[in-house]
Amino acid sequence: MDLPSIIPIFALPNVVLFPGVPLPLHIFEARYREMVRDAAASHEIVGMALLRGPWHEHYYESPDIYETGCAGRLISRESLPDGKFNIVLQGFREFTIGRHIFEKPYRQAEVRWRPTGLRSIGDERRTRLVRLLAAFLGTQPESPGHRLLHDPTLNDDLLVNFFSYALGLAPLEKQGLLEAASLVERAERLLDILEFRIQELRSGPQTPGSGRSH
Repeated sequence: MDLPSIIPIFALPNVVLFPGVPLPLHIFEARYREMVRDAAASHEIVGMALLRGPWHEHYYESPDIYETGCAGRLISRESLPDGKFNIVLQGFREFTIGRHIFEKPYRQAEVRWRPTGLRSIGDERRTRLVRLLAAFLGTQPESPGHRLLHDPTLNDDLLVNFFSYALGLAPLEKQGLLEAASLVERAERLLDILEFRIQELRSGPQTPGSGRSH
């Protein structure tokens, strides 16, 4: 299937979508209701992007967003009596925005689709990732990730992308994972984050002025 070069963009302050991951959303703003109707009537694709900077000052205008996002296919759409929607997007491909378009009430963008590339991270890297994820999830006993982590049918692609999405990481950390140029690079970035978080948990509360420098 040929992918469209222009897609609607749904920008949120705290959601970063990844390929293979389902994302349930409640759509209530009028502009995004129109976006859902338009997408349902055409290619059923919606691009998710993270808001950046002081977005709250211009939320109903055209706030800045990160240029790398992930598109999802509209796999479920429930029309509610008040005109709102409950939808589910299934993430499928990363994109980079080439041009912003403001011809409709909602934002659109002309995008460049990321190539799918190699979908394996290698046995050694996978073993290390599973080990660190198990250690990190040990601090979050109610996490749904426990049920997936040792599932032998879980391929490398979904292992990396699901946990990049589902772990309790800051949106900017997730955005950094999404922007990785390949699945291997994303896995390496996730390993770095996990190692830091685990060490942080083992060290206990930090004193003022300590922590990662930027």
